[in-house]
Amino acid sequence: MTYEEALQYIHSVSWKGSQPGLSRIQALMARLGNPERGLRFVHVVGTNGKGSTCAMLAAILTAAGYKTGLYTSPYLVDFRERMQIGGEMIPPAALAEFTERVRPQIEAMADSPTEFERITAIALCWFAASGCDIVVLEAGMGGEFDATNVIPAPEAAVFTNIGLDHTEYLGDTVEKIAATKAGILKPGCAAVLYPNAVPGVDRVIAAACAEKNIPLYCADFSAIRPKQADLGGQSFDFPPYSDLQLPLLGQHQLHNAAVVLTAVEALREKCWHIPAQAVRQGLAQVRWPGRFELVRREPLLLLDGGHNDQCIDALCRALDAYLPDTPLNLITGVLADKDYTDMYARLAPYAARFFTLTPPNPRALSAEDLAAHLAQYGKPVQVCPSPRAALDAAAAQGGPTLCCGSLYLIGEIKANLR
Repeated sequence: MTYEEALQYIHSVSWKGSQPGLSRIQALMARLGNPERGLRFVHVVGTNGKGSTCAMLAAILTAAGYKTGLYTSPYLVDFRERMQIGGEMIPPAALAEFTERVRPQIEAMADSPTEFERITAIALCWFAASGCDIVVLEAGMGGEFDATNVIPAPEAAVFTNIGLDHTEYLGDTVEKIAATKAGILKPGCAAVLYPNAVPGVDRVIAAACAEKNIPLYCADFSAIRPKQADLGGQSFDFPPYSDLQLPLLGQHQLHNAAVVLTAVEALREKCWHIPAQAVRQGLAQVRWPGRFELVRREPLLLLDGGHNDQCIDALCRALDAYLPDTPLNLITGVLADKDYTDMYARLAPYAARFFTLTPPNPRALSAEDLAAHLAQYGKPVQVCPSPRAALDAAAAQGGPTLCCGSLYLIGEIKANLR
């Protein structure tokens, strides 16, 4: 099997029409000899900030000398971004090899695993065969019935910011969504919590921890002391640490970093050796592209793949902080099933003009339909046939440019920038 054949096989199925639950992934991992049982994990769930939190944790654990696996989704440019060890993506030959290992077991199953279940199984097999000391594992859409929940009790279960998203599958209130995500809690783990703006979320997680006698560590945002911030990064204190450097931008990333540092304390309680210098080094070196990412200074070009209410709040706060009163060329595209009406009502004041694109996804809103929607704001709108055309058109106008909207679109733009 070649790398291209492996990708084709992985993508040949859809999750639609499949019943939620762990039965398929459990059966598949059993057929593979349950390699996940020989690994240790940090399991990360939430609505927003999962990827950034995972990237920071993996960078710190790698800096501490541990062979650290990282499993995230989705990817921006290269599918292999989803599976990494020590910051290096899975080699194409290894992806082909482990897909070929998993394939016969998949095809022997009457209830065929979904795409995400296949990817999860391949990653877990690779991490185990590579001898990872620990794996930072990002859940997909849910929690309790997410394929990543096939693992045994993790060292720590980390809950990032929880909000309303995928309500048709997870529940129509943040409390219901929190209850679904609390399904990753297993006796023997520690829990780490991002304090939520809705108190009911914290109560749901705390009650689930109490029921299973799980220690709960809550990040203390009041202890964060921002020191300096510009488009090159930010520094902050978080006792007992001082003058920590973080290249990720935005106040929300300081909150995510506080959750990460709280998770480090929980891991230390479980006898993981994570020196302060590893914390400093990991945070200073972390990269997480596509999230208020500075990719060029002259002329200024930023990318942000925020797609829901909390993400747009974070983006607007970042624009106010880093680019106050600065009209932007806005290159954008969205999926039709997102609440883009509210999204653009909040983003329109920052725009000098719009350049619309159709994201590479079957659920995409067409660039023409988006342009018609944006016309109400009385600013120039140009429909663009490709990311390259949009980037060139924005550059011709001069001034700073923000590419925002669907993460699928941001990935396509990054590929063009390469």
